Amino acid sequence: SNCHNPEFGFYIRSPYEKLNAQELGDQQKALLTMENYRATFFMLLSLVCFVGEQASAAQHAVGGSQGWDESTDFSSWASAQKFKVGDQLVFKYSSGLHSVVELGSESAYKSCDLGSSLDSMSTGNDVVKLGKPGTRFFACGTAGHCGQGMKVKITVDSGSAASTPASPSTSSSSSSSSSDAVHSVVGSIVLLVGVLSLSLLMPQLV
Repeated sequence: SNCHNPEFGFYIRSPYEKLNAQELGDQQKALLTMENYRATFFMLLSLVCFVGEQASAAQHAVGGSQGWDESTDFSSWASAQKFKVGDQLVFKYSSGLHSVVELGSESAYKSCDLGSSLDSMSTGNDVVKLGKPGTRFFACGTAGHCGQGMKVKITVDSGSAASTPASPSTSSSSSSSSSDAVHSVVGSIVLLVGVLSLSLLMPQLV
């Protein structure tokens, strides 16, 4: 039964009383809205994790400002870098003049044995992802260039933390601007997640 107290002027609905159609519809809409908020929240949270993972990786322009060229001292450049799993190598050069060949062993690297190559690239803007720890060997596929020193040995450390070059002068401006852009996106998403979290809490506080 319903309880109505005329002295205090309030009405208490019996727990057994059925909701009318409008009240039931309002409750369903509220529940649906809350579910949409929660779904959006978790989607944004997943996006933050994904972008954060991408932000932790670094791009290394091979050869620094000189790029993939015969005049570059690749041994000095590589020794000034720290390569982590998830980082990327970017080979920038004039397509048709040079190419990039990945060699399968250190002996092939030392002897410039291009016949044992694992992969060959020639776009002029080749990107290689460092997917696991270990040492990888790259050389120019143009005849005679490897023998002139156009080759590089990359040692990848375990772990996926952001790579920090030992010498600021060897880092590329494109890598820096890319990292700044990614961190800006992360900041915006974090702000959105914070606003959405507050909006989820408000109905419970009112």
